[in-house]
Amino acid sequence: MDFPERFSNLPEYAFPRLRMLLDAYPTSDPILNMSVGDPKHDFPSWIKEILDKNIHEFRQYPPNDGSQELLMAIRRWIKRRYGVMVDPLTDIMALNGTREGLFSALQALCPEKKHGHQSVVLMPNPFYQVYAVATLAANVHPIYLPAMNSNNFLPDFSSVSEDILSRTAITYICSPSNPQGSVASEGYWKKLLILAEKFNFRVFADECYSEIYRDVPPVGILEVATKIGIDPDHVVAFHSLSKRSNLAGLRSGFVVSGKKNISAIKKLRAYAGAPLPLPLQRISEKLWSDETHVEINRNLYKEKFIIADKIFSDIASYRSPEAGFFLWLEVDDDENATKSLWREAGVRVLPGSYLSRDTEYGNPGKKFIRVALVEPIEAVEQGLIKIKNVLYN
Repeated sequence: MDFPERFSNLPEYAFPRLRMLLDAYPTSDPILNMSVGDPKHDFPSWIKEILDKNIHEFRQYPPNDGSQELLMAIRRWIKRRYGVMVDPLTDIMALNGTREGLFSALQALCPEKKHGHQSVVLMPNPFYQVYAVATLAANVHPIYLPAMNSNNFLPDFSSVSEDILSRTAITYICSPSNPQGSVASEGYWKKLLILAEKFNFRVFADECYSEIYRDVPPVGILEVATKIGIDPDHVVAFHSLSKRSNLAGLRSGFVVSGKKNISAIKKLRAYAGAPLPLPLQRISEKLWSDETHVEINRNLYKEKFIIADKIFSDIASYRSPEAGFFLWLEVDDDENATKSLWREAGVRVLPGSYLSRDTEYGNPGKKFIRVALVEPIEAVEQGLIKIKNVLYN
């Protein structure tokens, strides 16, 4: 039996790959899993009340694009957060998790050819793995741009040749970045958006970590695009309640863009998408309207950042992240470091190369491990001390 060739070179997904690396080795220490970005902080207690009140709505098919109440709540949040006014009925669509949106939006919006050649999709390397799979599913060509310390772990789109830019249909960019926690500045967004207009491509901005930051809220693509007068259909922004509200299992997010883009995404969703169940839309509506639980969540991560900075203060290669909830720690070899931590300390982390692709310039994740700061503060502190003792002493 044959299978699609375009998926034949996909590596094993990161976490099955991690199990194959580690599960053959026993560990005598208590296990601490710092490999998965699975939020552990409490979510608001009033969620149960909303679910109980609306649980009967599981009987009916949900609104495909999001209830009017949810879309209005998202519109108000965008206005509060970014100072941008959008039309809730034509510019926003609710998502069954942003992974769905990041995949399906590319299928709806990416032309197979541009100027007579196979279209190109640019993305950072390392990256959230759905970017590559969405690109291959659309039968277009992915190009991986290195996100390294030398460029603040954000890809340098201005270094891409005009020949490639002329074939580019879409660029993926994550800010704050996963896994490094770098934040795109207003100037960075501006340069990228000007390129998008000049070469007529769309920017897919994955901003799922936008609400986990230290002091200054990260600048968003919507506010910069509005400020400099960019065509809204060149901008496709994705947001999520997974990290913001500690509800990864809710599978709730949204996509916001220009009217033409959203219309195309909605059309595909009508045929092949999975709308968010209506009781979960009711919960999402309330979550986008409340900032108190988000501030509590953010302050817990701030405490963990302070602990990490103190523990690794004498490590020359340590880089304190601006946002997000991962550490991107430099090591000699990512798989060897991961095995050592597991065998000697019972700490499970993710090799950086599992989030990257091998290219002509090498694999930019090979000398890094990703460490998730999602466990309770005491457990995070213990885990970081073990990491330092095993890898840096």
